[in-house]
Amino acid sequence: MSEDTPVDWEQARALAYEAGRRAAGPTELISLPDADGRTLAEPLRALTDLPAFPTSSIDGWATRGPQPWHPVGRVLAGGIAPPLDEAGTCVEIATGAMVPPGADALLRIEESTRDAAGLVSGVPRATPEWRIPGEEAHRGEELLPAGTAIDPAVIGVAATCGYEALSVRPRPRAALLVFGDELLTAGTPGAGRVRDSLGPQVPGWLRRYGATVDAAAVTGPVQDTLEAHLAAVRTALTGADLVCTTGGTMHGPVDHLHPTLAKLGAEYLVNTAAVRPGFPMLLARIPDADGRPRFLAGLPGNPQSAIIALFTLVAPLLAGLQGRPMPELPLVEAATDVPGRGNFTHLVLARLDRSGRSATPVGHVGSAMLRGLSNAQGFLVIRPGTRATAGDLVPFLPLPLTPGERP
Repeated sequence: MSEDTPVDWEQARALAYEAGRRAAGPTELISLPDADGRTLAEPLRALTDLPAFPTSSIDGWATRGPQPWHPVGRVLAGGIAPPLDEAGTCVEIATGAMVPPGADALLRIEESTRDAAGLVSGVPRATPEWRIPGEEAHRGEELLPAGTAIDPAVIGVAATCGYEALSVRPRPRAALLVFGDELLTAGTPGAGRVRDSLGPQVPGWLRRYGATVDAAAVTGPVQDTLEAHLAAVRTALTGADLVCTTGGTMHGPVDHLHPTLAKLGAEYLVNTAAVRPGFPMLLARIPDADGRPRFLAGLPGNPQSAIIALFTLVAPLLAGLQGRPMPELPLVEAATDVPGRGNFTHLVLARLDRSGRSATPVGHVGSAMLRGLSNAQGFLVIRPGTRATAGDLVPFLPLPLTPGERP
């Protein structure tokens, strides 16, 4: 794939996702408390009807036949209710308790009276006051599909069904290599050197897309020599499914990423995408002795371009590796006119209004700037050869907000 013919932005995302999907790791069984942030490898199905038995929604009386009713017992949550066999009888019942077989109505305690003889009277409400078996789900029904990101709500549903463990996809392991002798890792920029802003932030984005990134997996700045680049990439690949690099994606005198990939026998999946900012970026697949491919994502050195490359190539790749679906981009209304970028997709940093339906571009959006990113909630996506007029509906690429959130 030639750098002279960049891949369409949407095609680049699709290629990255498909590569990840084909390389998704084997499933593993994990306990419910440890499943948060993982991905369902199999559909979550109801193991029994939910609820599994008729369940009272009130504190009151379970009655049979016409009133008044003679109390013959009590049933609490967790107990087995004996049947009500005789008309004119009732049992006291608690919320969540099993409704006795033979009961034909439930009467709220606050809407009942008892006479001197202890008989219960009252008018049950017309709407039944209990949950019937299968009201929420029937046994064997698919509740959530494979590929669902597991969060506390999913864990709660699984526990309600009776699961103790879930079949999940492994978390992709990621590493980061920061290239550039001009970078400072501490202090303020000056005297020809700039502060590295990607080393501290990229791991956070990777975690939000479901990857694990240990502190030891972040290395840099790597010396600007081919030997140092090659050694750093080889070391990173020993413990990672994905290695991200920053800088060195062009062909300048100190850009050694392409020669490094050549020596590793890498296959380019995307050798730059037609998007601005974000040019140039790359995604390569590197063969490994264990038969599983490893991936390297080359992010540009300019900070905003690097983050756009991460959202373009790395986010879909990680979704595929985890067996998650390729995310669809919602449509929002452009609050102002937004220009296009010729034959390139234009990603425009923007903030949503309170309704979440309209987006306004933010300022400070140069390739080397991060101020705009820090004030944005995502990007308006202006397709090649188009522009947006205020009021137009355009795709919106949201920033991930929490670890493990779907891309």
